[in-house]
Amino acid sequence: MITIPVLPESAPFNPTQRAWLNGFFAGILSLPAISGGDIPAPVTAPPAVEEDFPWHDPALPLEERLALAEGRPAGQVLMAAMAQLDCGSCGYLCQTYAEAISGGEEKDLAKCVPGGKETARKLKELVARPASGPALPVILPQPGPNGVHSNGTRLNGVHSHGAPTAPARPQPVPARVLEVKRLNGEGSDKDVRHVAFDLRGSGLRYEVGDALGVHAENCGELADAILRALAASGDEPVVLADGRRLLAREALLRECDLTRRVEPALAVMAGWSRGPAEAARLRALAEDDAEGFLDGLDLLDLLERFPAARGPVEELAAALAPLQPRLYSIASSLKAHAEQVHLTVGMVRYRREGCPRPRKGVASTFLGERACAGAAVRLFIQPSHGFRLPVDPAAPVIMVGPGTGIAPFRAFLQERQATGARGKNWLFFGDQRRATDYLYREELEAHQSAGLLSRLDLAFSRDQAEKVYVQHRMQENAAELWRWLETGAHFYVCGDAQRMARDVDRALHQVIAEQSGRGEAAAKAYVADLKRAKRYQRDVY
Repeated sequence: MITIPVLPESAPFNPTQRAWLNGFFAGILSLPAISGGDIPAPVTAPPAVEEDFPWHDPALPLEERLALAEGRPAGQVLMAAMAQLDCGSCGYLCQTYAEAISGGEEKDLAKCVPGGKETARKLKELVARPASGPALPVILPQPGPNGVHSNGTRLNGVHSHGAPTAPARPQPVPARVLEVKRLNGEGSDKDVRHVAFDLRGSGLRYEVGDALGVHAENCGELADAILRALAASGDEPVVLADGRRLLAREALLRECDLTRRVEPALAVMAGWSRGPAEAARLRALAEDDAEGFLDGLDLLDLLERFPAARGPVEELAAALAPLQPRLYSIASSLKAHAEQVHLTVGMVRYRREGCPRPRKGVASTFLGERACAGAAVRLFIQPSHGFRLPVDPAAPVIMVGPGTGIAPFRAFLQERQATGARGKNWLFFGDQRRATDYLYREELEAHQSAGLLSRLDLAFSRDQAEKVYVQHRMQENAAELWRWLETGAHFYVCGDAQRMARDVDRALHQVIAEQSGRGEAAAKAYVADLKRAKRYQRDVY
């Protein structure tokens, strides 16, 4: 009689994994001896399981996402606190970042850039639960054949204790700027730039729907102001956490986060401070910023607010969080623009109340102002996780992309034209004013004249007394929108997750409920079916 061993309860696997592995070993040990050339049947991996993460929707508020995750394993609650974009800017997806934290592999709780301080605070709160609270179990993804995640991503490796390694971000390669052109007309309140890169010799290739990762550089004026505040020349040698050696100014320009994640500076400055009260305040902020004092502050703000905290720039630079790449929806098709990639970038400039110093978005102003034509910029391609044109070229496509959300749909239309796709195309575009903010107007109207754009519905919010947005145009055309959906149309949205995408989703539900005559519950089920069939896809931020 054969004794079949089983995995101990202390093994670093969840119940589903433990049951499968026990069955696997039992099957192997129970096989009869091989003789006469008999070959046992191959052991196949269990089929991939469709994961049920109802909170995985970037348009849902944080508290609503957490409510949907209530009662789930604590590691999944961590996932619900993420921004739900699967953007990859942290080096993970939302699920794998949560897995790495819950497994103890990842200690940095502030990597979710789109979630910002709200996500970082919630993660800190969840991880700091008392011992009597729910444990943080490792929630390893269930591997299917060939090591593929049940959500379609590939496992890059698992440590012996079960925590997943961070997926390797693609290595950036330099590409030269071909053109930077302002898209808004004179007098606009906005400043959106069309940025084109030359990919010749870079080896970079992409599909429409992908994002372009940009390794931006900080504003030189901000870096120099920080050096002046520290009485530093910028020539001081800095050793980064990965062992690289740079001069201080280069480190501040290219490697250190000076604007979004200044928390690592607090402990260093507390150690420097010559004032006991100031040092105590810095230590308290490093421990917990429940009051939100740090919201919107950059490193220079901290140095100005704590003038007794001064020390070597090399010590501070070595402690700062690394400057993360920014991701932008690609606005071109390689089939239409060989060896090029285009972006549609909204310039971010603002002032903090009570502070005269102007503020700049790191990546937007880098691309729009500092990376002039001919400059080399470090880029990589971030493949899309579920934002693709239909496989069937005859399928109709509905696109909702106001403002810079037009970017991927410019690419979609170029691709559909280049491939001769027969499916109808309908675009909803909106912005503030038709005269100054009609981005890519000539291209869109040319597509409409040529018949590529079957319908083009525009919403310029400031051109009349009552504001009109894309969701209003959807409701005005509800009957036609419903007919397109019923004939197999794919529905796409790109833009702001918290406002526009939520309003568009609400309008979509209303259109379906009213036009189908089946009510809200049926509309909710209909939209869920669209999502399962990959006919409702969003690229939101």
